[in-house]
Amino acid sequence: MSELKKWIEQRGISEVECLIPDMNGVLRGKVLPAAKLVQAETDASLRLPSSVFAVTVTGEYADTDDEDEAYSDPDMVLHPNADTLRVAPGFKTPTAYVFADAHHSDGSPWASSPRQVLQQVMKLYAERGWKPIVAPELEFYLTALNPDPDLPLTPPTGRSGRAETSPQPYGLEAITEYEDLIETIYEYSEAAQLDVDTMIHESGTAQLEVNFLHGEPVRLSDQVLVFKRIVRQVALKHGVYATFMAKPMENQPGSAMHLHISMNSTASGVNLFADDAGADSQMFRHFVGGLQKYLPEISPLFAPNVNSFRRMRPSHSAPINVQWGYDNRSCGLRVPISDRENRRIENRLPGADANPYLAIAAALIAGYLGMEQQIEPSAQATGNAYHYARTLPKTLEEALERFNACEPVKELLGQYFFRAFTTIKQAELEAFQGVISSWERDHLLLKV
Repeated sequence: MSELKKWIEQRGISEVECLIPDMNGVLRGKVLPAAKLVQAETDASLRLPSSVFAVTVTGEYADTDDEDEAYSDPDMVLHPNADTLRVAPGFKTPTAYVFADAHHSDGSPWASSPRQVLQQVMKLYAERGWKPIVAPELEFYLTALNPDPDLPLTPPTGRSGRAETSPQPYGLEAITEYEDLIETIYEYSEAAQLDVDTMIHESGTAQLEVNFLHGEPVRLSDQVLVFKRIVRQVALKHGVYATFMAKPMENQPGSAMHLHISMNSTASGVNLFADDAGADSQMFRHFVGGLQKYLPEISPLFAPNVNSFRRMRPSHSAPINVQWGYDNRSCGLRVPISDRENRRIENRLPGADANPYLAIAAALIAGYLGMEQQIEPSAQATGNAYHYARTLPKTLEEALERFNACEPVKELLGQYFFRAFTTIKQAELEAFQGVISSWERDHLLLKV
C-alpha cells in the first residue's frame, strides 16, 4: 500500500478509474478519489453490484425473473490489481486507471467475470508447466460522425479535405490522411504504457490495424480494452468516430482481432511449439487439432454479436472454417513463416468486437483440450481455403446452440459462467430479432 500511495503522489493523481470489464468487454466500474483507492484496498470497502456481469450490450439486465440472485443483486468485493495501475491520458484532472478483480465476501473469485475466466484458464496451463504467449492484431474503422443509426456509416474526411472512396491497403499516403489523430493515439498509448507496435492502413476505407507486442494473455487483454477506449476518445476529439464493430459497412471488409499464440516452457523458456530441429512439435499439432475441433463449437466467445457473423463471408478477408496452412491467410488458422523460437499459430477467427479475455480464453481452452486429448489436426489446406466446406456457424442463434452443447469446454470454464454468458447472449439475440430493419421496409413494405 505504501508503494501504491507513493506512485499516486509522485504523479499528482487526483482520481482513479477502477475498471471492471463486463461480458461484452465494455469497461464498467467506479471513479474514486486517489486517496480512497489506497484505503479501499486496506479495508476491502470497494464494492460493486454483481449485476454488472448481467448487463447486455443494450444496457439492459439479462437475468430471468425466477433467479433469486437477480433480485438480491449481492455486492462483489473489488480488489484493484496494483500491477495494472497506469496514468489515464486525455483527462483534465490528473487521472489513473487500475483493473480490479471481483470476489465474493469469503475471498473466492467471481466466476462470471471474464477476467477471472481467462485467469482460470491460465492456471490450467501453469499446472502443466506451460506459459502461453499472445500477440493481438486489432483492426478498426474511422468514420464520419453518425448521429442517426438508421443511416449507413461513411468514411471521414482526411486532412486533404476528401474522404477515401477506394481501397488503400498498406497505403502510406492514405494513412497520413489521419496523421494528427494517429500521433495522438500513440502519445496516449505511450502514457498508458501500452505495448503497441506498428500501425498500418488495412483494406477498407479508413480502416487501420495496430499490432501489439507479444506478452502475457491477461495483461494483453487489459491493454486491448484500454487501447479501444483511447482510440474512441481520440477519434471524438478529432471530430470522427472509431468503431470496432466486426462488420460496420456492407461493402467493406470486416474488422478482426487476430491472435498470434505460442507456448513456452515455464521452466526453460523454450518454445514448445517447435522441436530441436525447428519442425512443428507434436504439442503444436495437438494444439492446432484442438482449435479445429472446439473453436467452431464455442464461437460466441470470439464472435459474440449478431454483427460478428456478417464478417465471416467468403472472399471478405475473414475465414469461414478452421482449415490450417502455412502462410495462408484464407485459412482460419495460419502458421506464419517463423524460426524455431517464434513458432506460433495465428487464430484469424475473432472479430474486433470480441471480448479479448474470452476470445483468448476460447483459443487457449480449445488448444488445451487438443493437447490433453492428443487430437491430430487435418491435413494442411492448400490454395484457397474458401473452397473448403464452411464449418463455422452462420448465425448467432446457431452458434449459441452449439455452444451450449459443448460439454468439455463447459466443464472447464464452469456451469456458472456458461449460464451467465448464454443468458446475456440470448437476451441480446431476442432484442435484435424484435427490430424491423430498413431492408425489410425497403423491399417488403409496398410489395408483399
